[in-house]
Amino acid sequence: MQLMSKLLAGLAALMLAGLAAADGIERAAIVMPGSISDNGWNQAGFEGLTKAGDALGFEAAFSESVHQPEQIEVLSDYARRGYDLVIGHGGEFQDAVERVAARFPETMFMVNNGLGTKDNIANADFHFNQIAYLMGYVAGSMSDTGTIGIIAAQQFKFTTDTVAGYEAGAKAANPDVRVLVTWTGDWDDIAKGKEAALNQISQGADVVWPTMDSATLGSMQAVQEKGVYGIGIYRDAINEWPEILQSAILDVRGNMRSYLELAAAGKLEGALYRADMGNELAMRIGSFHPDIPVDVVDEVNKLIDAMKSGTLVVNPQ
Repeated sequence: MQLMSKLLAGLAALMLAGLAAADGIERAAIVMPGSISDNGWNQAGFEGLTKAGDALGFEAAFSESVHQPEQIEVLSDYARRGYDLVIGHGGEFQDAVERVAARFPETMFMVNNGLGTKDNIANADFHFNQIAYLMGYVAGSMSDTGTIGIIAAQQFKFTTDTVAGYEAGAKAANPDVRVLVTWTGDWDDIAKGKEAALNQISQGADVVWPTMDSATLGSMQAVQEKGVYGIGIYRDAINEWPEILQSAILDVRGNMRSYLELAAAGKLEGALYRADMGNELAMRIGSFHPDIPVDVVDEVNKLIDAMKSGTLVVNPQ
């Protein structure tokens, strides 16, 4: 009787754990370009999947530091092993996902920050122009030199939209502002991140926005050493760097949770799932630096309200 009770209890637990996945996914995997301990994009993707798996009752797996020559092999391996959903974490996975998805039509694929959908390929991203516009407005309002900077790694939709939004917001605050744009070619090289920031600062930039992964640390070291302002990304970075004026909180975990709930319910489709300023779970701004005047804070909040209502439209590039 005691053994039967334990068996029944175990079966009940398994049934409860599998309720969410019964009509949707049982196993999902994420393939990431960098380290799960980067305190940024990759860590957020890893935690977004594993925490959702725990909550929604599906098995979660991951591969980290997968570079472009390895993408097809790693994505294909998960599909061959029967994973229901395979996520390429970054726009740089788009081409590889399209090639692999054509060979595995029964597997659902997702590209975080991707571009282009098909029957078994979905994309999830953010309305980067909106939040970048707000960061640019803050930077343009706070610059004494009239020169600000943004540092990115590779050029694809996420980064080019972010740069375009940042420039538009900065010029809305100050039409004469000069915006320096640096492409480092590397998401994680801390030395390159620092060198890029030092170069911009030497050209007069007194606000710098690094948008990489681990390389952001190097840029912020330069910001701190030179006594200028920074802009944060992914989280409320002023908690780590007091030089941060404002942060673009792109809550990858929140955005992933939105579409993983659909996947667990069997409702994920080959569509674009885009978060904007109306979805505060996924996208919002951080804390204002105490140096920012009240009138600038008020104006930023008005801009957010205008974006939510649709009266301010910031289109992709």
